[in-house]
Amino acid sequence: MHSKSTVRFLLAMAFLGTATACEPVVDLRGNLPTPERLTEIKPGRFTKSDVTALLGTPASTSVFGDERWYYISSKIETIAFFKPEELERQVVVIDFDRTGTVTDVRKLTLQDGKDVTMVARETPSAGRDLSILEQLLGNVGKFNSKGKDDAQPGG
Repeated sequence: MHSKSTVRFLLAMAFLGTATACEPVVDLRGNLPTPERLTEIKPGRFTKSDVTALLGTPASTSVFGDERWYYISSKIETIAFFKPEELERQVVVIDFDRTGTVTDVRKLTLQDGKDVTMVARETPSAGRDLSILEQLLGNVGKFNSKGKDDAQPGG
């Protein structure tokens, strides 16, 4: 039999393992510019190349055109097997005019975000669904009777 000290040791290790397994893991994701660097950006005076030299490459740019840059950072907490939860999000949005000069610098947080509900509709397509029998009969006569070696180019 095991001694009492061995059993106590095993119970203590099991408790310690259980306690540490439930400890939250916090991940910092993204690259957020420091407030000092952001205050250096002056609308009307800075260009895209100036912003890149000061802050680095943006995390994302606007989909249509290159007039808006996003620098994104978030703090994500994960506890054991539960769904990760976003605790904090900071987004710096820098707008440019057509000449590439900064027009605006804004800061957004998690509270500024909006939930988007996906729509489960299907886009209709031309044509119709064929049954298996229609698919099989539709291919009758469409096969080349000659082998690949006997086939003539363009014929």
